[in-house]
Amino acid sequence: MAEYSMFDSPIKIYGLAVAEPGKIRRLPDDVFDKVNDGVTGLSWHTAGGRLRFRTDAEKIGIKYTLSGEPSMGHMAFSGSSGVDCYFEEADGAVYSGCAHPESGRREVAGEFWRRNYPKNSGVVDVTLNLPLYNGIESLTLTLPDDAKIEPPTPYEIEKPIVFYGSSITQGGCASKPSNAYTSIIAEKLCADHINLGFSGSARGEETICRYIAGLCMSCFVMDYDHNAPDPEHLRRTHLPFYKMIREAQPELPIIFVGRPDYDTWVDDAEKRAEVILDTFAYAVKNGDRNVYYVPGRDLFEREMRGHCTVDGCHPTDLGFWRMAQVIGEAVARAVIGNDIRAI
Repeated sequence: MAEYSMFDSPIKIYGLAVAEPGKIRRLPDDVFDKVNDGVTGLSWHTAGGRLRFRTDAEKIGIKYTLSGEPSMGHMAFSGSSGVDCYFEEADGAVYSGCAHPESGRREVAGEFWRRNYPKNSGVVDVTLNLPLYNGIESLTLTLPDDAKIEPPTPYEIEKPIVFYGSSITQGGCASKPSNAYTSIIAEKLCADHINLGFSGSARGEETICRYIAGLCMSCFVMDYDHNAPDPEHLRRTHLPFYKMIREAQPELPIIFVGRPDYDTWVDDAEKRAEVILDTFAYAVKNGDRNVYYVPGRDLFEREMRGHCTVDGCHPTDLGFWRMAQVIGEAVARAVIGNDIRAI
């Protein structure tokens, strides 16, 4: 068997600002220690990080070491600390499985098998989605000695969709990494993406605003309503955040999103929604035709609403799917000018 580090060519790493031995992080050196402590710590979590390559292997072995023991009681270890795998077959992405730790362990080993082999054979793209609520210290893959390994096919949308927001944006509490709403939207559009969700810590600070404003991106989803300590903080930061992004990137599509658990604290949610609507109205009044608004109350409010969250707040896979449908429609209109359901 041939062994490859995650850093070895032709494997390509997406969604991480820094990816080198001993330093695998979502924020670069000049940003991660200048924001609040929560963002600094959570930047080591690999939410939205992916490994991609092409191979004709029937089986891929994986071994990785987590930076911390999985410990979240309301989120499956497969989501917080797992790595899941897709083979891109002729009829679309085919799920292979998810490697995940046992309780109290940081070392993980597993195998991903290609479905219907040898009928499904030849070289195809493979995507490995990294943990949502844990970091990676090291990761190696094993392939048969005679297996081909090649650089991945570029995404159809190469400029990433950038998501900034709360624990929900980060992916809590998806059952596996690819079930976060951010990943579902990006997969559907064949788009690169960057997940800047920071659990309890996304407060619209100037440092992170300036960093995001400088990113090359196809679309920006502004989803930090939940982490503003109160509606007043949201009002102080939301419009300036928008202005900073718009000044740096005059044509960039910007999507404002409200909190999905709108009906849990209705009075508070309505005040926050008013703030977001005021920013949206300001943008439109000043001639901005590249802004979109997704009300939080539209995200879960359908049949079986009670099955959309784990704890009244953090989405289940059903909740994330519904978020991906609604927010994904806005992203698709903004980026490709089409309804996501038509893809």
